[in-house]
Amino acid sequence: MLPTFRSCFFILSLGSTIFAGLARGETNWPQFRGPGADGHSAATGLPVSWSEQDNVVWKTAIPGRGWSSPVIWGDQIWMGTATPDGKLMSAVCVHRVSGKILHNLPLFENEKPRFCHAMNSYASPTPVIEDGRVYIHFGSYGTACLDTSNGETLWARRDLPCDHFRGPGSSPILYKNMVVIHYDGFDFQYVVALDKKTGDTIWKRDRDIDFGTDNGDIFKAYCTPIVIQVNGKPQLISPASKATLAYDPETGKELWRVRYTGFSATAQPLFGHGMVFINTGFGKADMVAVRPDGSGDVTESHVKWHVKKSLGSKPSQVLVGDLIFNVSDAGVGSCLDAKTGETVWTKRIGGKYSSSLLAADGRVYYLSHEGKATVIKAAREYTELASNQLDDGFMASPAVTGKSLILRTKSHLYRIEKKN
Repeated sequence: MLPTFRSCFFILSLGSTIFAGLARGETNWPQFRGPGADGHSAATGLPVSWSEQDNVVWKTAIPGRGWSSPVIWGDQIWMGTATPDGKLMSAVCVHRVSGKILHNLPLFENEKPRFCHAMNSYASPTPVIEDGRVYIHFGSYGTACLDTSNGETLWARRDLPCDHFRGPGSSPILYKNMVVIHYDGFDFQYVVALDKKTGDTIWKRDRDIDFGTDNGDIFKAYCTPIVIQVNGKPQLISPASKATLAYDPETGKELWRVRYTGFSATAQPLFGHGMVFINTGFGKADMVAVRPDGSGDVTESHVKWHVKKSLGSKPSQVLVGDLIFNVSDAGVGSCLDAKTGETVWTKRIGGKYSSSLLAADGRVYYLSHEGKATVIKAAREYTELASNQLDDGFMASPAVTGKSLILRTKSHLYRIEKKN
């Protein structure tokens, strides 16, 4: 078993540090891709340049192996991790100010874990956090709700079946009193909403998709859903293999769907300019812009544009004004006009990419497998501001708190902040 670390000063100072943090205007980063689930931070003064020697407040080795992105509430930074063989899955909490590990909590043991692709990890889903509770998810291996004041498990579920076949990837989100989770695997494909206080199932909706094959490898997807408002009503935008479906998040009732040829969809959708922007995944990634005001199958009626050039299958895009910034898995950056789908520019940035993009203070941040972080202007012309290098590569997506970047490499967690 992995050791458990406790720190007395953490419990004593928790309330005061959260209050002080909010008073300083620091922003929590509660879920995958931040407060708006869109890769945006309202922070100003974030660092543009850094290295192992420059602008590093602290660097902490994270035990195990996991691509789970960090989430932040007050002075707590949480993430999932696992042993490389997947036999033990844990939650790690790091103190935002000191960088010390406060909790390393074993949650689930697996005698015979299923296969996980080398590009993935057994701890890729990102937690979701709120005041007093963090929800740690490892796909069908288990989901646990922890008390953030002491790390105790309040409830856990291990009875939701799914053979992820290449390893888990979808992250949970919160909606009102629910934890909403995708299970899109080789054998089962469904969305489930759990009561966030008890873990009980509120609703479960099986996917009803014609995959056009009996090959379960094509049935998979790794997306994290978003909730949007359309004409005053909520919609759960839920990408899957071969289709994206919009559900009523209160009941799981399907509202509309759009079909496409892609599978193993991974990137989180975007919403803006009255359209949902969907990355269709592998099998030649396509980006589809869909008006969400339809019903039933809207493939022929509500798709405004679609493009296939220089799109990544894994990294989530970011929408800044009327521009969509993207990077392909193989390191080709591109900028699209969100209203028309027209390509504004393309540029070979170099490297390989899985991390989702971050937009902040008029900039876009790209984090590569090789540990290179490229920072550009969020503009209609490609302007590189900095190229930064850390010792290990990025699979997780970045987080922001105050004027700091919280970056997880394959082996460490960093707090990067511009020094006076």
